[in-house]
Amino acid sequence: MKLFRNILYVAEATADQASAVARAVSLAENNQADLTMIEVISPVADDYRADAIAYHMRVLESLVGSYRDRLKIQFEVLTGTVFLEVIRVVMRNSHDLVIKPVENPDFLKRLFGSDDMHLLRKCPCPVWLMKPPEKTTYSCILAAVDFDPLKTVAVEQALNAQILDLAGSLALSDFASLHLVHAWEAVAEGVMHSRGQTTDKGISAYLEKEHDLHKKGLYLLSEELRARIGADAYDYLAPQFHLPKGPPKRMIPALAAELQADLVVMGTVARTGISGFFIGNTAEAILDQLACSVLAVKPPGFTTPVRLIE
Repeated sequence: MKLFRNILYVAEATADQASAVARAVSLAENNQADLTMIEVISPVADDYRADAIAYHMRVLESLVGSYRDRLKIQFEVLTGTVFLEVIRVVMRNSHDLVIKPVENPDFLKRLFGSDDMHLLRKCPCPVWLMKPPEKTTYSCILAAVDFDPLKTVAVEQALNAQILDLAGSLALSDFASLHLVHAWEAVAEGVMHSRGQTTDKGISAYLEKEHDLHKKGLYLLSEELRARIGADAYDYLAPQFHLPKGPPKRMIPALAAELQADLVVMGTVARTGISGFFIGNTAEAILDQLACSVLAVKPPGFTTPVRLIE
């Protein structure tokens, strides 16, 4: 399944990049996609700017070694703030995927650094942040999906479709196990307990009904995955489904750790106004707890707050 046409690799000087570069090259080859490699450096005085750019260009080109015989790769060194320049390159050149090794903030427990988080929040195309050393192939991929079981939301459906396509395609290409997770919450449960007017039997009936609604929604997504990748590929993958009850910001990182997932595919922006779904602080709370690579997607219609400089 060819998903990308124009891939942007962002060099990260604080990380071991060999494995991430190898995967970027392999992905470009498999998708017959264009590959551009960039590095963003801090601004330097005009007298030294040309020499600094030339030096970093040599370092950037040295990352690919013999890969240059396998496909055409473009290189560029820019100056400025990393996430801003990356997003502007994406906007100027219509890149459909950003690949970047994660920063190495040794003083923090969290995996992702400041520029990484800005890209996850603001980059208009999917962002694949790779934890060095990146595996040549993944063994376990976890796809986190979100839906309202009581109504159909077009943007939400489109976001889930992207997650299914990416996770399914990568699991097939890597011969990895595929897991789909949807964490759900019974919104009225706390109120029912606090008021004391509902019997335990009534609460249990309510929870069972809510569980069945979410289970049905996850089943429909499984059927959509089957339709998108084909019955034979679906049967080969034999994806596993998880429906934990609890806040996504707690349940999804816990499941990723339990499965020892190599990659989590998830949305970073979805519905608003509903507690417990992937938006704003919830998505960031999930990302803060992950210890593996992440492929994050935005819904159709997402508009980045970053603007091009004329």
